[in-house]
Amino acid sequence: MEIGRGKAGRRAYSLDEIGLVPSRRTRDPEEVSIAWQIDAYRFELPVVVAPMDSVVSPATAIEIGRLGGLAPLDLEGLWTRYEDPSPLLEECATLDAAAATRRLQEIYAAPIQEELIGRRIEEIRASGVTTAVRLSPQRTVQYHKAVIDAGVDIFVIRGTTVSAEHVSGRAEPLNLKQFIYELDVPVIVGGCATHTAALHLMRTGAAGVLVGFGGGASHTTRNVLGVAVPMATAISDVAAARRDYMDESGGRYVHVIADGGMGTSGDIAKAIACGADAVMVGSPLARASEAPGHGFHWGSEAHHPDLPRGRRVEFGTVGTLEQILHGPSSVADGSMNLMGALKRTMASTGYSDIKEFQRVEVVVAPIQR
Repeated sequence: MEIGRGKAGRRAYSLDEIGLVPSRRTRDPEEVSIAWQIDAYRFELPVVVAPMDSVVSPATAIEIGRLGGLAPLDLEGLWTRYEDPSPLLEECATLDAAAATRRLQEIYAAPIQEELIGRRIEEIRASGVTTAVRLSPQRTVQYHKAVIDAGVDIFVIRGTTVSAEHVSGRAEPLNLKQFIYELDVPVIVGGCATHTAALHLMRTGAAGVLVGFGGGASHTTRNVLGVAVPMATAISDVAAARRDYMDESGGRYVHVIADGGMGTSGDIAKAIACGADAVMVGSPLARASEAPGHGFHWGSEAHHPDLPRGRRVEFGTVGTLEQILHGPSSVADGSMNLMGALKRTMASTGYSDIKEFQRVEVVVAPIQR
């Protein structure tokens, strides 16, 4: 599509702009499976909670694990900077909107305490759930040994944009291929939004690739950097890279996890329909009564010391984690019983599991308000 005489661009689609088409058969929702497996770890829900302090604490990571999902703890957040961050989390929920960013920068200026990394991981491991943690590419080399020594199950390397070919004249960049090869745990890495970038990340040996720029409702990356790729197109492109990498590697399957921009159960269903094996969501679970953000939501972009690319957003509280994931729902806006809705979508379109559902017909449907 021509943007002007000197620039052309491809039309891309957001999840809001597509719709799912029922097939010739329907199924009983109780006979639909939404389970997925990455490496040796099986989960009953295709949900990875976004590693944000407003959503994931050691306690909520344990609860999400018991409910069937996975919740990586952000090792660059408040839980590794403070012995007890509870008072600060309460303060974050009371800040005036105009002062929130500056105060978040001050709170997160405290140094990461390496001894707290092991203690937080051990706390989650002791519950018996699958333990996952997140580091940014910039801090992975510095802290990965403490993470592995503590016995983490899944390692998430998550940034706004992560590449397998980072170029820097100031410091030796993280060699993802060498790093992942030397680890004994599965690694999920991202974000990315193109076929080429995803293919390069898959070649590093990652078990999963994050699609999108994270943050969703709380990030302002498009406003600050001008970087944006609508999620329906991004997921479809990365799913195509997964298919091409399977051919190239002789059958190695890399999981695609849609990250950001999914606020309702319908968004989750459409992300999986576009090719995702699971979704990484934050804002739907920030509405839980157990969420450490007390109804507010923010990510690591919101407290960047030099160039914040996120904001603290108020969502309020709608129910417990269990009600948001499994119901019952008392509202009709797609913010509760997310997994029950996904099962019903799959049943209504005639598919029995996630892999089958990725073949559902999709149409471009104008946004209706």
